[in-house]
Amino acid sequence: MIELEALSVRYGTLPALEGIALRVAPGEFVLVSGRSGCGKTTLARVVAGLVPAVIPAHVEGHVKVSGLDPTRTPPASLATHVGMVFQNPATQLFCLTVEEEVAFGPRNLGFDEQQVRERVDWALGATGLADMRRRAPFELSGGGQQRLAIAAALALRPPVLVLDEPLASLDREGARQVLRTLAELSGIHGVTVLMIEHRLAEAARVASRIVLMDRGRIVADGPAAIVSADHARLAELGLAPDEAQPSGRPHATGSAADGLALVELHHVSAAYNGRTVLADINLRLDSGEFVALVGENGSGKTTLARVLAGLMRPRSGRRVVRSGVRTEPGRGIGLLAQNPLDQLLTERVDDEVALGPRNWALFDERAHEATLAAADLGGLRGRAPLSLSVGQQQRTVLAATLALRPGLLILDEPTLGQDWAHLKRLMDFVAELNELGSTILLITHDHDLAARYARRQLLMRDGAIVADGELTELDEVGA
Repeated sequence: MIELEALSVRYGTLPALEGIALRVAPGEFVLVSGRSGCGKTTLARVVAGLVPAVIPAHVEGHVKVSGLDPTRTPPASLATHVGMVFQNPATQLFCLTVEEEVAFGPRNLGFDEQQVRERVDWALGATGLADMRRRAPFELSGGGQQRLAIAAALALRPPVLVLDEPLASLDREGARQVLRTLAELSGIHGVTVLMIEHRLAEAARVASRIVLMDRGRIVADGPAAIVSADHARLAELGLAPDEAQPSGRPHATGSAADGLALVELHHVSAAYNGRTVLADINLRLDSGEFVALVGENGSGKTTLARVLAGLMRPRSGRRVVRSGVRTEPGRGIGLLAQNPLDQLLTERVDDEVALGPRNWALFDERAHEATLAAADLGGLRGRAPLSLSVGQQQRTVLAATLALRPGLLILDEPTLGQDWAHLKRLMDFVAELNELGSTILLITHDHDLAARYARRQLLMRDGAIVADGELTELDEVGA
């Protein structure tokens, strides 16, 4: 079904893939993983026909997907053969309602309305979006948009489905639901699934095979149970914590909080187009705290972050920032949004990270180099941000946010596109800032990450904070 032989890809002079050989049988579920920037997304784009037709690149080697050469077949002609779900779902959503988004593909392929309705109903049900069909895509959470992008691809029922980090923005139940659907597509309907993913523990349970990549090459390929059990190899590739390192919560010890409120919300409610998203929120974040905010997709976490950052005005209630605390955009309160494209402004990584400090006349060369090093961007400083992988873009935006050393740093799902090694490196740097007095609010679906770094955790459900305390306490209420 998928045949790659001696496949090499270059973007200009930059090599992305080198000598790739891979065969995937019909109905096989293959999980591809590797450190950020290793070539996984380029591999997916070649299989889906986006490279070089849409994304210019020099391609060498043999490629066959469903009997077609995607490097020579127009993308429109490939639509019924290969479905693609991107890392950033916002780049492929453009209709006014969820239902219209899922129906768009089948309608354009000429199916009658009965067939379109059947496909839409099935795809929405499979992804847990049946109750949201009338909603606008932009109203959905990042995880909701991810499920919508998957539903739109499923509605075409292609024999090959390529997914680039489909679990990145999903909560635990959403991830389980998507994986169950993919397993059924592969095992029952014979769909060939090629999934790029860093969340190996969850995905390895349903994949039949795992392929590991490093620096544009395949370095491991075998049954999922065997490859996922090789913890030393996974740690070497930055895909799992090194088991030789101490376990537990290395940074979530003691307390750096000074007992003084940095920002408070009093009876805050917020809404989008008349639909309530936050309901009567009372919250206090003290200076020096490290707080994790968890909850299901659509529970209101991102909206709460926007209100705290001053980017969204509450419908009712008050936001109070401690007197004397800077509240200028980016300087006093920094927000890393889920979509890195929303925050990339310059033509070079180096300029992107330096932009804030230079605008505020605070640029310091040593601090700049330390920020680049923490984000592992030294070798990318001359690259255009839009030419990077999504994981590299996310690190660039986070570095730019960290560069001003804000008093309150809000990280909204910083795990997007990140392997464990890069994520740990960044989070250790964030922890150092916390030790120096910065307040950190980490929004994440990764409970292990929250347990490792946060001292306090908040659980949101249906627009309300329903628990506030230690991880064990939140587990008891179903976090």
